[in-house]
Amino acid sequence: MTGYDAVLFDNDGVLVEPPAHETAVEATREAFEAVGVRDPDQAHVDDVVGGTTVERLREMCAVYDVDVEAFWRARERLDERSQFEKFESGSRALYDDVRSVTNLDRPRGVVSNNHHSTVAFVLDFFGLRHAFDTYHGREKSVESLDLKKPNTHYLDRALAELGAESALYVGDSESDVRAAHRAGLDSAFVRRPHCRDTTLSVAPTHEIDSLRELAAVTDA
Repeated sequence: MTGYDAVLFDNDGVLVEPPAHETAVEATREAFEAVGVRDPDQAHVDDVVGGTTVERLREMCAVYDVDVEAFWRARERLDERSQFEKFESGSRALYDDVRSVTNLDRPRGVVSNNHHSTVAFVLDFFGLRHAFDTYHGREKSVESLDLKKPNTHYLDRALAELGAESALYVGDSESDVRAAHRAGLDSAFVRRPHCRDTTLSVAPTHEIDSLRELAAVTDA
């Protein structure tokens, strides 16, 4: 497909460096402690960090006899705070090719599995509000877990807001590629350092090494 109506971007790993695993682990352990669980099973910590589901989260909280909503509120609050701190300290940075996206002569948006408020922070912190016409992240709710990519929920929202029928979605994970294709979109997989050697089981429409290559892709 060529002549895209819009170009959509993932946030973490595409616009900004992804969060460090150990940072997410620490925030999750702090969330457990906030609801009275001082020694959670490492498998449960890993599941939360890796991307749990509503069903698994409810089962996990039942093991510790803690309220699901209370735990998840703590987790979302502490996880977001840890991300803000890393950006503010300079530990997480904007990729140096991001500002090139303003050269793309079509509407642009951000669609992320991260919190909507975290995406807003990133755009404001790095002065990128002007670069994107819309942005969508997930709500800080238990229910939002089942709406994450590869679910097309937030992609569909962005497309509707932009009035776009065709689009290219730029991501750094297999779930990004799958979400794009499920939504009827083309995908571009960007080979950032953290995913340079990733083997995908689904083929993206395009593979790129830099966002600077997108002008050629979208104009082809």
